[in-house]
Amino acid sequence: MQYVQQALLASIRDAINEDDFLNRIVGLDDQTPNQRLAMEGSLSGDLATLDLSEASDRVSYQHVRAMIEDYPDLLQAVDACRSRKADVPGHGVIRLAKFASMGSALCFPFEAMVFSTLIYLGIQRELGTPLTRKDLKGLSGRVRVFGDDLIVPKEYVLSVVDELHLFGYVVNASKSFWTGRFRESCGKEYFDGHDVSIVKIRQQLPARRTDADGVIAAFALRNQLYWAGLWKSAAWMDDYLKRVVKHVPNVASTSPLQGRESALGWKAERIHPDYHSPLVRGYYVVAKPPRDPLDGVGALHKCLLRTAKRSRFGLKPIPEPAVPIDVASVDTEHLERSGRPEHVGIKLGWRTPF
Repeated sequence: MQYVQQALLASIRDAINEDDFLNRIVGLDDQTPNQRLAMEGSLSGDLATLDLSEASDRVSYQHVRAMIEDYPDLLQAVDACRSRKADVPGHGVIRLAKFASMGSALCFPFEAMVFSTLIYLGIQRELGTPLTRKDLKGLSGRVRVFGDDLIVPKEYVLSVVDELHLFGYVVNASKSFWTGRFRESCGKEYFDGHDVSIVKIRQQLPARRTDADGVIAAFALRNQLYWAGLWKSAAWMDDYLKRVVKHVPNVASTSPLQGRESALGWKAERIHPDYHSPLVRGYYVVAKPPRDPLDGVGALHKCLLRTAKRSRFGLKPIPEPAVPIDVASVDTEHLERSGRPEHVGIKLGWRTPF
């Protein structure tokens, strides 16, 4: 079912991206439009940010069926790849009334469709007249949906909230804002146009270099503090990391090394003897995926999948990358090992700073 869900998701994503109206309303991959509108709302006060509680679990399958019943082929495809039951420990097998759990590839796009529809129904109820396509386009810069993070015009927010409640959804009052100068959406918080997002410390700082997970998390925390403008906290983390791992180079965010990011950029410590590229010394992540040998038709399919023609399924061919893939960077053990590594380590070495 997951394969079918992914195929349908690819078609839905292509359709949304190709529609000039929908791609300004619904987001499936990029959170930044929601964050930008939240910033604008905190500055002008004209936009509200809404957050829903347990949103995916409250999307009814009957609601989804009603939305797509005029498209029988799509309805049959969605119905065929949906999980109808769940085996709950202590309760046995339960038939699901919700459309899908977060494990389904179709959960996110269909909840976005449902919430987008309800937002416009709420606006229509407030106006007391049916919305025309011209009206919808006129609101496209003020309505945005990314999962359960909603952006709506402030003047219609109470009607939209009532419409959401009417269909069984719960607006999280502690995370929804339409008064004052504070707005929050997709993890970003703004006050009067200024980014005031907090940086969360999610685990204890490492006490020794052998704590690989702790070291990796500590570097991530340091860089979040730096880009949040918490200079003294970032400087304290620099001193702490130097005591734990000693090597704390300046690197770009794309570098394979664990290091400190800086607006001043990076500085090379030596030049590669063969390629004449800059190198710095630091710790890089070493992770060995579990053994998962693949051969026969399955291995052939995996190797040819990138260049396979998808037109047979009504999908666009996968475009070739603008920059040729470095052959040396391809995992030579991809047919022997796959999945998440059971253990992660760090190793000292010379690597590119960018």
